[in-house]
Amino acid sequence: MSLADWIDRHADERPDAPAIRFGDEVLDYGRLSELVDGTAAWLRDAHGVRPGDRVAWLGTNAPDMLALLFAAARLGAILVPLNWRLAPPELRYVMLDCGPRLLVVQPAFAGDAEAILHDPATCEVHVSDPTAGGLAAVVPSATIEDSGSDDDPLLIVYTSGTTGRPKGAVLTQGAIAANAANARAMHAMTANDHVLTVLPMFHVGGLNIQTTPVLQAGGTVTLHDKFDPGAALAAIETLRPTLTVLVPATLKAMIEHPRWRATDLSSLRAVATGSSDVPIDLMTPFIDRGVPVIQVYGATETAPVAIFQTVDDPADELGSIGRPAPGCAVRLVDGDGREVATGSVGEIEVKGGNVAIGYWDDDAATAAAFRDGWFRTGDLALADGDGAYWFRDRIKNVIISGGENVYPAELERVLRTLDGVAEAAVVGRPDPRWGEVPVAVVVAAPGAAIDRETVLAGFQGRLARFKHPKDVVFVDELPRNALGKVRVELVKAMASAAPAGSVPGVRETEGAEQGSR
Repeated sequence: MSLADWIDRHADERPDAPAIRFGDEVLDYGRLSELVDGTAAWLRDAHGVRPGDRVAWLGTNAPDMLALLFAAARLGAILVPLNWRLAPPELRYVMLDCGPRLLVVQPAFAGDAEAILHDPATCEVHVSDPTAGGLAAVVPSATIEDSGSDDDPLLIVYTSGTTGRPKGAVLTQGAIAANAANARAMHAMTANDHVLTVLPMFHVGGLNIQTTPVLQAGGTVTLHDKFDPGAALAAIETLRPTLTVLVPATLKAMIEHPRWRATDLSSLRAVATGSSDVPIDLMTPFIDRGVPVIQVYGATETAPVAIFQTVDDPADELGSIGRPAPGCAVRLVDGDGREVATGSVGEIEVKGGNVAIGYWDDDAATAAAFRDGWFRTGDLALADGDGAYWFRDRIKNVIISGGENVYPAELERVLRTLDGVAEAAVVGRPDPRWGEVPVAVVVAAPGAAIDRETVLAGFQGRLARFKHPKDVVFVDELPRNALGKVRVELVKAMASAAPAGSVPGVRETEGAEQGSR
């Protein structure tokens, strides 16, 4: 049986129950089941898609993407969601890497299709307009038998590539199902839940923290094509969703929106959030209004739900990333792969049915990241005596200064509390005496009167002296990749090249931070 069986089962039991809301349209489970069957038949008969073939999708959130996902599951084919924020050369790299048979693209991105196709003769293109009904307007009525199974790859999701070329994590149908079970446990999710999805589904955070799990449960998902804080607040007030996922950038945008105070949030029984280190001051405004905020930790390679909080966790664990999901084993290890003691910092490794089987066509990267069934996340955390995990930093970000480990995320938490700091990153700068020293790279808030001495003084009495930044570099903006993640290697270059003072920032592409790393 394939994942498409989820939709068929609900169509048999509750055909009129709403499955997907998009704009003014509502797809009930009966119609969604028909759309999945029709799309599977269209992929097979009109485009020759067979088991193992890749189908790429380039577009904003729309029912089309979910129809393609479940249709691919039915056929045993593989969906490759493309990040529409990437530049054509970046998309071309992904297309060359995965070699899809078909590219389904929305009209707004159709102009990029020719630029990203390496060989139009082997990759067909179909333009699907969500304002004209999308795939539902062209696919036939059909009944098609399942060819897919749990072991079949279903998704190739490309990592953000902050330190190099992106890699395509391969997630099987079984991994998506296992992730859905983890997510349902996290949220105590049932068929009565209504999810508001505003994060992009080309990322596992937008697709798999709540969206696919609520469809497994038989609930409803409302899709927004892109995040807009005003539209999200209006949807919460009028459509009354019970759950949503927001990352730091979207939490901040909601809180700062003029409608924030006036919007009735009482339908929300939880907001899930993630992104390595979520500032507590972005969670408390929701909590103060009676909406629990629960953290989820994971990676593209874990589909992503691996560690999470629930609404029943103790209040003093605010800021932790929670406990392992029921379907996951988690351990913290040192550089030699040995488990560390409780209360000690180690690298997070995850094993479970939700974990990717490796990277597409990259044996070397797969061997480096996966060992004996364990995925090496590259993230550092500690587990306390009560079993809660607390994120510390990315291994590659750790600064070793005079033999001591300095975790940039710890310093960045302090920087976020300082008046006049809009955003900041901490990186290491080579130093002849200490090996490396931490440097704060700061974006000042508009009109703020803030200087090097003010920033450095903000650390007095709050962190050990050896952790304090030894310099401050002011920039116009932090360099980011297409997912909105800070390009650490470019920040390091800024910190190493620039004296204290102002240097221009560089933004590589537009974007907003996503859930899961």
